[in-house]
Amino acid sequence: MPAFSRFLRYFMAVGRLGSIRKAADVLNVSASAIDRQILNVEADLGMPLFERLPTGLRLTAAGEIMMAAGGRWQKNLSDVRAQIEDLRGLKRGHVDIAVIDALAKGYLPGIVRSLQSRYPGITIGVRVIENDKVRAAIMNGEVDFGIFFEPQSYRGITVRAFVEVVLGLITPPDHPLGQQKEARFSAVTGSALIVPAEPLAVSQQIAVLEGITGVVLDRTVTSDNIQMIVSLVLEGVGIGILTSIDVFTEVKRGLLGFTRISDSILRPMTLALGTATARTPSYAASIVLAEIENDFAQLGYPGAIQTTASEA
Repeated sequence: MPAFSRFLRYFMAVGRLGSIRKAADVLNVSASAIDRQILNVEADLGMPLFERLPTGLRLTAAGEIMMAAGGRWQKNLSDVRAQIEDLRGLKRGHVDIAVIDALAKGYLPGIVRSLQSRYPGITIGVRVIENDKVRAAIMNGEVDFGIFFEPQSYRGITVRAFVEVVLGLITPPDHPLGQQKEARFSAVTGSALIVPAEPLAVSQQIAVLEGITGVVLDRTVTSDNIQMIVSLVLEGVGIGILTSIDVFTEVKRGLLGFTRISDSILRPMTLALGTATARTPSYAASIVLAEIENDFAQLGYPGAIQTTASEA
């Protein structure tokens, strides 16, 4: 095991940096020692892990597999250490979370602040990535859990809690539409709009609405960044179209109005808190999970639905 862990540390450093010399400087070991470890494993496997190029080293297909496996191995080792510390009565460990962009403000930072005040021994890493990448990160064991849209079609993910999230019009609070709880999609006809673009999940729902209703949107601005859309609405550029979770913080503070789009063809989206079914969360991850699960209902609109664990 020590020999393998040494090789893996060397290999992953070279894989990230693309250079044995740079890895040697970072790890404070000789370049020849790193090269020898990699050559020995390549000989054992019978295939190269790197392409040797004039500009540096690049992972081969076999190297990519080894890199992914190495990441999982390091994460599992970290979990084992955390569980051993649990036996000693220490609330320590590291928890990795993947979330969609909408949760980068307000709700989740507040949860992290609360956790850090009560469990200073637990460190947290938060990855803000695209919806499909959150699912993949959970399935591949890159994170302990994640929050993402539409978990229904993905086997191997246990849904710990979920709420319904709806699509709506985002306006300044004094805008006429902002005074309404609901409005038809056709209400935006003739208005300057700030419209989400791919890969944002809501862009697909908007495309369906356009196709079925025949409403032609005046796309004054399009953006693939939720915060940019929110900022543009706050600046008075136009009306935005986002989900209730995207503007959870701004609506709660009275900075923006949210008017649900009431067309019957539009179904709510499911926002889920999920873990990999095949993996038992570490003690530290269980603490963070429980904290988020307890408060998850507040993310729904209106009156969230929360569930006990089930496999998606």
